[in-house]
Amino acid sequence: MKKTKLGEFEELVLLTVAALQEDAYGLRIKQELEERLREDLSMGSIQSALKRLEEKGFLKSEFGDATPQRGGKRKRIYEITPYAHRTLAELKAIRADLWKSIPKLAGSLKTI
Repeated sequence: MKKTKLGEFEELVLLTVAALQEDAYGLRIKQELEERLREDLSMGSIQSALKRLEEKGFLKSEFGDATPQRGGKRKRIYEITPYAHRTLAELKAIRADLWKSIPKLAGSLKTI
């Protein structure tokens, strides 16, 4: 795996963008994460993570069309890059392998 650091929150944001696909814009990402994490998040924390992920090459973004619901403003739509897809797959494999290596937990995780 490349040495680019990916923090826990960044990983969650990246996974959310991947899950939302063409619906991955700031507010929707925030709502999805809040629902899954069961906690309130600031829009600033989401925007900061999105910016860092884009700078690291994990995301690309473009503006969608202006809508009357948004007062004529356009949404910035995010999409994961092939690099992000590979990195997420590697992280998933590493985590799964680590979970399997924990003797007492490995057997009990099969029932979850």
